Amino acid sequence: MSSGTISETQEPVSVRSALAPVAALLLGTALLYLGYGLQATLIPLRADFEGFSRVAIGLLSSTYYAGFVAGCVFAPYLILRAGHIRAFAAMVSLVSAAALSFPLVTDEISWMLFRFGTGFCISGLLVIIESWLNEKATNATRGTVMSTYIVITYATISIGQLGVAVQPISSFTLFALCSIMLSIAAVPVALTKASQPAPIPVVKFNPGMLWSTAPAAFVGSFLSGVMAGSFNGLGSIFAIDSGFRTDEAAIFVSASVMGGAIGQYPLGRISDFVDRRLVLLGAASATATIAFLLAFADFLPDVMILCFGFVVGLTMLPVYSVAAAHAYDWTPSEDIVATSAALLVVFGVGSIVGPLIASTMMAIIGPGGLFLTIAVSAVSLAIFVSARITMRSRPKEEMRSDFDYASTAVVGGAITPEPIAEDDPSLELPTGFSWMEAGIEDDDVHSGDTIEAPPEASDVLEPALATEEPLPSEDAKRDIEPGAT
Repeated sequence: MSSGTISETQEPVSVRSALAPVAALLLGTALLYLGYGLQATLIPLRADFEGFSRVAIGLLSSTYYAGFVAGCVFAPYLILRAGHIRAFAAMVSLVSAAALSFPLVTDEISWMLFRFGTGFCISGLLVIIESWLNEKATNATRGTVMSTYIVITYATISIGQLGVAVQPISSFTLFALCSIMLSIAAVPVALTKASQPAPIPVVKFNPGMLWSTAPAAFVGSFLSGVMAGSFNGLGSIFAIDSGFRTDEAAIFVSASVMGGAIGQYPLGRISDFVDRRLVLLGAASATATIAFLLAFADFLPDVMILCFGFVVGLTMLPVYSVAAAHAYDWTPSEDIVATSAALLVVFGVGSIVGPLIASTMMAIIGPGGLFLTIAVSAVSLAIFVSARITMRSRPKEEMRSDFDYASTAVVGGAITPEPIAEDDPSLELPTGFSWMEAGIEDDDVHSGDTIEAPPEASDVLEPALATEEPLPSEDAKRDIEPGAT
């Protein structure tokens, strides 16, 4: 992916100019996350209304993250086959259809399948959105574009979660509203005049390399997934079991997400000046303290529970960001893409495991089981990080870089601290695609030229390429949809 270069004397780019090329994509992202935020809170609440067990509700969250991890691995192949715009439209359609399917078929197995499919498609949509933003941004605009994307994501998720207060959760209306927002998200992207980016290279996943390079980052991302996955799937159920109304439960989970959004940057910037593991230790210790208090929420007034919900989000959700920044400090530039992918997958695996443990604890000891699970996870992280601090010193200053808000946020999992080079060894560049997908410039081909397929890829080429037909004329090229095979 290319991001352009600038000279040191280049004038700063205004925010408006930086965002104009990706305005349609950001609008689609906002609509997508409004629907996603509503669905993420609505599903566990409606499952509780339908009489699902606590373990079954935990499984709904786990299957979502299982689909998310599967999407990290397999969705890029689908995007390669269909192109960014068509893949975006297809995945949005599937997520929208799933949103309408929940109230029509109310059994646990079906809902788990719907959640798995939703997780797969959301993961694919993130890959499309973030790779598209990465390519359209230049070195001069990248920080503005990516930070705006992250802020929009957190804000719209929080607003969407509050949508459950609009109608009773027993009605079909909320699912229809969710489907409408998800469907409309495809409109600005499908109608954009901007050309879609080059095909997405397939990233090689190597969690073992992450463990050997930065064990604290590996454990931090995994336990962050355990904590965040547990809270995202069961936070609203905790609130309901603690005596909150539906609208109050929505405020509780929304406040935690906003707390996490606010806490990302300050904690990240603090970690620029000290050992990042000390920040991890502090965040984990604070999370454990607040979580232990919330585990015994029966003794706390409702207002204090809401405040603690905000604070636990403030300290818990940035754990992944600081862990990712620590991993990037120790990672050579040639391995940065693989590290970014490994962090996201390890977080996803933790998010699969967390809701299973937390829901089981809730079934045994009541609503406090959620935050007891989070507290134990935070204590485990604090102990591990403390041990690592005594075993290895912080990286040298020349190895460290400033905290990057975009590349270290969980929702920015496909974003790397620097633009991805085309010759990055962590990428598997696709072969056997048309001249436009292969990234061949207009100047490099002429009408009447042919592209010969590699022998090992000839079976996946379109007929026009397989028979070595002439390339289209210059006028015809402009009429071809970028990325089409």
